[in-house]
Amino acid sequence: MKLNNLFSEFFESERAGSMVLIVCTAVSLALANSAWHESYLGLWHFEIANHSVTHWINDGLMTIFFLLIGLELEREVYIGELSSLKKALLPIVAAVGGMIVPAGIHYYFNAGTITQSGAAIPMATDIAFAIGVLSLLGKRVPLSLKIFLTALAVIDDLGAIVVIATFYASGLSLFHLMISAVLFAFMLLLNRLKVYKLFPYLICGAVMWYFMLQSGVHATITGVMLAFAIPFADGSETSISYKLQHWLHKPVSLIILPLFALANTAIVVNGDWTASLFSSNTVGIFTGLVIGKPLGIVLFSLAAVLAGFSVLPGGLKWSHLAGAGFLGGIGFTMSIFITLLAFGDNAIIDASKIGILIASSASGIIGFVWLRMSLKKPSERGTGRQDAAAATDRL
Repeated sequence: MKLNNLFSEFFESERAGSMVLIVCTAVSLALANSAWHESYLGLWHFEIANHSVTHWINDGLMTIFFLLIGLELEREVYIGELSSLKKALLPIVAAVGGMIVPAGIHYYFNAGTITQSGAAIPMATDIAFAIGVLSLLGKRVPLSLKIFLTALAVIDDLGAIVVIATFYASGLSLFHLMISAVLFAFMLLLNRLKVYKLFPYLICGAVMWYFMLQSGVHATITGVMLAFAIPFADGSETSISYKLQHWLHKPVSLIILPLFALANTAIVVNGDWTASLFSSNTVGIFTGLVIGKPLGIVLFSLAAVLAGFSVLPGGLKWSHLAGAGFLGGIGFTMSIFITLLAFGDNAIIDASKIGILIASSASGIIGFVWLRMSLKKPSERGTGRQDAAAATDRL
């Protein structure tokens, strides 16, 4: 089985992006706590057209990030891991478990408190970081694990987008929402009429973004809707879906996500910051990401396999799936994004961000060590003894 070019490019761009994100996060934290912190924080609060720079990044540029995620999801649905029910069921069930269990854990700790609205924070997986950590393991990573983790993370992000649109909408305007729906329907009609020029879709998508922004539903969902309106055709290199996804890889990985990291990790760490680590909100975030994510992914997958609804893909073992579960606990970008929607108090937001950074780091380290111990080196694959051991491990 061979990776197609676009999947390889997506995987490689996310790996490169994860390295850039680490650097940007470190730089942002350092500057926010340096002698230049006032100037640095002022940069992100500088207003353009009555909105801060951070707002334009989070509501504008991140829409392009979700457009890329939507295009990758579309590719998976048509010709990838989600192209048939049998293929799709395991990562879908795993993603659902990886959302329900962490959210339930956070809710358990925060029910009835002012931080209850943060239950969705540990639901999310950062694709760039998860793939970045997996790539550090090199050639010992089987193709089936790369595909499973990518599909899991994409479905996970789609779930986060649905949660954002459903539970974090405010001041809903049915008029603006109706115009957005009409524009989306018009793009679907263009698709049906086989209009294979990208320009009209991008123009309609930009207008739909504006009306979605005014509707009270978070505007970033426009990115995913636009992705599914753009014709996929045969998915070849000549299709506009392929061309757009190819073009977006580097700008998203090397510009948009780094800007998001710089703007949203500008956290001033006060002397008593450790006290926030024991708040119910931070405990819910940490346990949700570090424990809830792998627990939900493994248990739901196990249930699907035992019930006969799905099977483990070739080359994938339960120990590998558990490792992928830990990597799923790297929330970072999406968890921070949901934090900004869930809370209005800056102190709670900053405490949540610190919890997310610590939990994501812990999940990444545990996942890396776990997979390094459980994955064979390339030279060790293919022996009869190991094949027999793999068969025993696969239920």
